[in-house]
Amino acid sequence: MKYCPSPWNPRRRPAREVVVGDPACGGVVIGGDHPVVKQSMLTCDTMDTAECVRQTLELVAVGCQIVRITAPTVKDAANLEHIARELRTRGCHVPLVADIHFKPEAAMEAVKWVEKVRINPGNYADSKKFAVKEYTDTAYAEELARIESRFTPLVLEARRLGRALRIGTNHGSLSDRIMNRYGDTPLGMVESALEFARICRRHDFHHFVFSMKSSNPKVMIECYRLLAARLDQEGPDWNYPLHLGVTEAGEGEDGRIKSAIGIGSLLCDGLGDTIRVSLTEDSPREIAVCNELLANLPRWTSAGTPADPARPALPERSLAWDPFTFRRRESVPSPLGDLPAGGDHLVRVVVERKTFDAVAPRIAAKADVRPEAVHEDLNLLEVDPASDFPHPPCETQWVTVRDDVALPTITAFRLLAVRLASLGSRNPILLKDRLAEPGEALTPEAALLQASVTLGSLLADGIGDAILVRSEPGPGQGLRLAFNLLQAAGCRSFKTDYVACPSCGRTLFNLQTVTARIKARTDHLKGVRIAIMGCIVNGPGEMADADFGYVGGAPNKINLYVGKKPVRFNIPEDEAVDRLVDLIREHGKWRDPEAS
Repeated sequence: MKYCPSPWNPRRRPAREVVVGDPACGGVVIGGDHPVVKQSMLTCDTMDTAECVRQTLELVAVGCQIVRITAPTVKDAANLEHIARELRTRGCHVPLVADIHFKPEAAMEAVKWVEKVRINPGNYADSKKFAVKEYTDTAYAEELARIESRFTPLVLEARRLGRALRIGTNHGSLSDRIMNRYGDTPLGMVESALEFARICRRHDFHHFVFSMKSSNPKVMIECYRLLAARLDQEGPDWNYPLHLGVTEAGEGEDGRIKSAIGIGSLLCDGLGDTIRVSLTEDSPREIAVCNELLANLPRWTSAGTPADPARPALPERSLAWDPFTFRRRESVPSPLGDLPAGGDHLVRVVVERKTFDAVAPRIAAKADVRPEAVHEDLNLLEVDPASDFPHPPCETQWVTVRDDVALPTITAFRLLAVRLASLGSRNPILLKDRLAEPGEALTPEAALLQASVTLGSLLADGIGDAILVRSEPGPGQGLRLAFNLLQAAGCRSFKTDYVACPSCGRTLFNLQTVTARIKARTDHLKGVRIAIMGCIVNGPGEMADADFGYVGGAPNKINLYVGKKPVRFNIPEDEAVDRLVDLIREHGKWRDPEAS
C-alpha cells in the first residue's frame, strides 16, 4: 500500500477541496493547492458568550484560521448562535467548528449556527463501555444500520446548509463494536472513520475531512499513514483532506516535541491539510507552534547544498520496513564508548566535543541526563547514501550520513537504511538532526522543532541506534532535548511521562494549575505515566496508555484511574493530588524524591 506521494522526493498529497465558511469574507479552503490551515480551540465555558468571543478574537489576532468550540449539550450548541452573531457583528468571520461527543441532538442544533461540525465515531450514536462482546456479522450490520439512522440527519442537514464535517477518531475512544472486532489499533481507528465516510458518500456528501489522533506520536503516525493508504486504495475520489494533531500532547517542551514528531513527520511526507497543536497552555501559544512548523517545513524537505543546489530527484524504491507497523530496524549490538548500544539496547545520546566539555563538569554522578558518547571520538563510517558505497568493513562499524550530502535529512537516513539492507548489512546507525549548517542561528523553538521532526520521523520508522542533536546551540539545552525527544518517541524513559489534555469548555478544573501541582509532586517518578484529563470525554479512553489517571468527574470532584479502570470516585479537588500519590504508592510505583 502507498501512504504518501513519495518517501524519497517530498511533495504534497493531492486532496480535494473542502470549503469551510465563505472564503470571500474570512472562510478557508482545506486541501487542494491551498496552504495548510491552522486551527485551535477555546478553553472557556461555551455558555459564556463574552469570553468565547474574546478568546476567538485573540486567536484570530495571532493567525488562527479555524476556531473550535465544544458543544457538550443541546443548550451549549444553541448558544453558538449568539457567539457567532456577536463575532460577525464585530467583523470577525473566522469559521467556527462545534466539537460534538455523545449527543447527535447537540450536533443537529450546532450545525444551524457554525460552519463545521466535528464528530467522533467512537461515541457518536455508538457505545463505549469497554464491554467485551462477540459481534456476529448480522449483529454488526444491525449496529451499523442503527448508526446510519442516527448520523444521516446530520449529513443531510450539513449538505442542505453548506456545512463541513470532520470525522475524527481518537486512539482509546473507539466504540465497543470496533474494539471487539479490531482492537484498540490503527486499523480500528481507520475502519471506524471509513464507516462514517461511507454514510456521507451514500448521500452524495463529500464536504468532510478526516483526523486520526493519539497522544502517542508513533501510533498517530501509523494511523494517518494507514488511512492515507486505504483512501488511495478506495479510489481517486476518496482523496479527502487530513486534519493532523497529536492529542493530549501536554505542555512546554514535551508537548512541542510530541506534536512536532507526529505533525511534522507527516507534513514532511506530504500528508496534512490542516493542523492543530494541542497544548495544556493558553490557546494562542498553539498557533505559534503551528506557525513555526509550517515556516520551517520547506527547509526540512528541500534538497541541495550551496555546493550542489539542484541535485536531481531520487529514483523511487521500496522501503525496507513496514510503514504501518512500528518495528525497530534490526542492527548488530556494538559498543558506543563504554556503553552497550545497537541491537536491542537503548537508543543512545551522542554529543559533540564542545558540548561534552561544557556540560560534563556539571553533571552529577547518578544523573539520568548525561552524554553517552562524543561524536569526534567515534569510529564512524560516513557515506553518501545516494551514491554507491562499499560494504562496511564489519557489522559492528557505526554508520552515518556525510554532512555534505545534498538531501533532506529524513530522506538521507531512510536511503541509508535501504542501502544497508540491500547490502545485507545490519550496522548500527547514528542519526543527526541536520546535515548542513542552517545558514543562520536557529531560535530555540526552531531548533527544538527541527530536532523533533527530523529525528522523530526516523525513530518512528524504526531507524536509529543513537542520535546527535546539533540544531540547539546551547549545550545543556541540546543534551536535555535529546533525552526528551527519545522519551517522546517512546525509545527511552528517564522521567515521569504526562498525558495532559488541552483545556476546553468541558473541562471541570483548571488544567494548567492542576498539571503544575501534580508535576510538583510526581516529576521524580522515572518510568511512570500519568494522565491528567479535564473531563470524562478525554478519559478513560484517550489516556489508554497511562498507568494512572486524574479525571474531572463533576465540578470540583475528581475520579482516579489505574489504567482504564476507575478506582476512586468524587474526591474533593483539594484532596485529589494527595489521593493520587496514595494510589501510586499502593501500586508500588512510588519512591520518595532524593535530596537535592
